[in-house]
Amino acid sequence: MIRLGILGSGFGSNMQAILDAIQNGELEAEIVIVLSDVPDAYILKRAERAGLPSGVIDCRGLSSKFPEEAQRETADILSQAGVELICLAGFMRLLRPPLLSAFPGRIINIHPSLLPNFPGLCAWTQAVEAGAHESGCTVHYVDAGMDTGTIIAQASVPVLPDDTPDRLHARIQEEEHKLYPAAIAQIAVKLERE
Repeated sequence: MIRLGILGSGFGSNMQAILDAIQNGELEAEIVIVLSDVPDAYILKRAERAGLPSGVIDCRGLSSKFPEEAQRETADILSQAGVELICLAGFMRLLRPPLLSAFPGRIINIHPSLLPNFPGLCAWTQAVEAGAHESGCTVHYVDAGMDTGTIIAQASVPVLPDDTPDRLHARIQEEEHKLYPAAIAQIAVKLERE
């Protein structure tokens, strides 16, 4: 059974989807730790409610950067928890070494667009504003770039003529909640064979 570490900055709906898939028997995995860079993020409340170990990443008061020292500490915490795969769930900071180096090929993210289209923030708004006919979500490996890692899986949704960013985002999230646990299951099988 693969041991997951979840990193998130916000509401934690994808963490909840992973937890639900585990509890429903759809995903053979265990969430061993949940970490957030935002002390009052709802993802930490979800973790506490589920009885999952959790903690706050100390980013030294920086609002968007992820200091090297903080990344090293995070890598240590995840290693000590026995994490085998790190799942970013709305984590809003770019990863660099030493965290990437500590878990090579074992950090994944879910992004609310069909990458390489619309990387970065508010991808659903970008899609609506660009007049795209299709959007969706992508699970990908994390590298040092912004949403540039190798794609693992994608799911698409149509962009409707009367869509607002919020309506499109809600439909994308429905797909995210199915795609992410399925992609984790696929990776777990791969890692078992290695």
